[in-house]
Parts: sequence; C-alpha cells; structure tokens
Amino acid sequence: MRPSLQVDENGRLKHFLSTEGLSAPILTQILDTAESFVGVGERAVKKVPLLRGKTIVNLFFEPSTRTRTTFELAAKRLSADLLTINIAASSASKGESLLDTLRNLESMHCDMFVVRHPESGAAHFIAQHAAPHVSVLNAGDGRHAHPTQALLDMFTIRRLRGDFTRLRVAIVGDILHSRVARSEIHALTTLGAAEIRVVAPRTLVPAQVEGLGVRVFHDMQSGLKDVDVIVMLRLQKERMQGGLLPSEHEYFRFYGLTRERLALARPDALVMHPGPLNRGVEIASDVADGPSSVILQQVGYGIAVRMAVMSIILGSHAAGTAGGAH
Repeated sequence: MRPSLQVDENGRLKHFLSTEGLSAPILTQILDTAESFVGVGERAVKKVPLLRGKTIVNLFFEPSTRTRTTFELAAKRLSADLLTINIAASSASKGESLLDTLRNLESMHCDMFVVRHPESGAAHFIAQHAAPHVSVLNAGDGRHAHPTQALLDMFTIRRLRGDFTRLRVAIVGDILHSRVARSEIHALTTLGAAEIRVVAPRTLVPAQVEGLGVRVFHDMQSGLKDVDVIVMLRLQKERMQGGLLPSEHEYFRFYGLTRERLALARPDALVMHPGPLNRGVEIASDVADGPSSVILQQVGYGIAVRMAVMSIILGSHAAGTAGGAH
C-alpha cells in the first residue's frame, strides 16, 4: 500500500484504505478526534453539523449488519446525506461494471464511498479510479484490511489502558483469513505496543507472519501468559477451504477463551472481539459476558471512530474543530 494514495500533498488523509503505511500522528489524530465524538450518542439530539451538505455512499458488496449500521449512524450523526446501495439488487448485478457504477455515482456529486468488498484490494482499486473529488473509506476488503475496526480497537485499548508502549497484546484465532488481524498488527506496531503476539493453530497462521514483527505461539498457555489485551478473532468458516480444522469442538478445546485460560493473562486484561461472536467456538459465554469483556464498548466506540475518519477526510482536519461536538 503506497501511503501517498491515502495522504494528499499536504499530508492530510485523502482515503482510508489500510493502517499500513500511515504515520503515528495520523492514527493519533483519528483517536483524538474520536474522543470528542463519544458523547454525541448520549445527547437528546444525536447530531453535529460538521458534514452538512456532504454526500456519503455506502457501497457494500458483501453482507454486513453491524459494520454497515455503524457507518450509517456515523454519517447521519455528522449531518451528511447518506445513500446505502445494496449491490446485489443494483445494476451491478445486471452486468454493469464496477467502474460504470462509480462513474454514475460520481456524476451525482457524491463526496465519499464507504466500500465493503469480498476481494482483497478492491477499495484500493476504487480509490485509484475514483474522481479527484471522491474519497474512499475501506470498510473491509477480502483478507486484506479493515482499518476502522483496527482503529476502534486501538481507541478502546487507549481509553481503558492509556499508553501502548507498556502493553502486551495477543491476537488469537483465525489469523490466516483475518483482515482485522493484519490491520491491528500494523496499527499496534505504529502506535508502539511493547509486544504483539499471534496465537493460532499452524494451519491458521500465514506464512512469514513474523516479518510483521509479531511473536507466534501455537498454544494458549504460553501465548496468553501475562498479556494485557486479548483480541479473539471470528473463525471464518466461509473463507476456509476444508481440512484446516478437525472440528469446531476441537478448536474450542484448544483455542477457545475460557475463564481458566483468561486467568493466564494479567488480572486486569481486556477481552476484545471484532464480532460477530461464535459462542462456544472462539469464546465461552461467561467470558464474553464477563467483567473483563469490552466487546459491547468496542461497538459503541466504533461509531465515534468512524465519525472521526469521515470528518477528518471530508474537511474537518483538526481535532479542535471536532471539539465543537462537546
């Protein structure tokens, strides 16, 4: 990913396609701006006027309820005009090419495309071919990246634990198919996390993952020892080509997060999950609903983080401007 595609000549965010290649100041600006939006949802009128007159289009080429909903709420709370297109029922399914669809939307003077796509690199492709006045925000592309999920997780960690430089973080589960894992590893590295671990069966670890600066563990006992944050990943059965796992029951037996395994981590460790949860497969219900879990807080913070990214890209470049949201 060339950072120049994401950042304009003035060093400002033009597209948000990946956490890879973005500087710590840019990631920190997003987190700081999100802080000013957290309280908006608790008001009687849940809106700020920052993006009034801007038009944002949700282009979702694969199903998503929670991510799509949080992007919709984020746009509406910024007072933007919002259009959500169900691609399966649109002209794209009648043979119209992706670029034809983009050109038609651009002619309607849209300002941002929020893109979710099953193919890795799709958001990057759209950003390369979009008109100069259109920005692209990646809401997840194949196995490649899910940058706003990574940033809402960084926001959750920073809010609850502060400084990254003292933290050990374990990312557990289906690393091979996870766009979230890749985005989180880049974000944690850029923000200076003390140690990043990936914990998974050998069949679910990508080749050369150590090159990203992580430590690889194949058993939960050593992988979770003394960590501050545990990020459990969804087992992505829809992306698997048979034979990677014996069964869900066996997976939970060796890699499910139970209270006993949670006890290996630090006493105040945070338990996170990008969702949706497979209870009894990746995580036990008493852990998902327990005192260490911040899974529902992640969802709530996701709206503030997506508001921050949209407002920074579409014109409110300083956290101080967003500060008017208080």
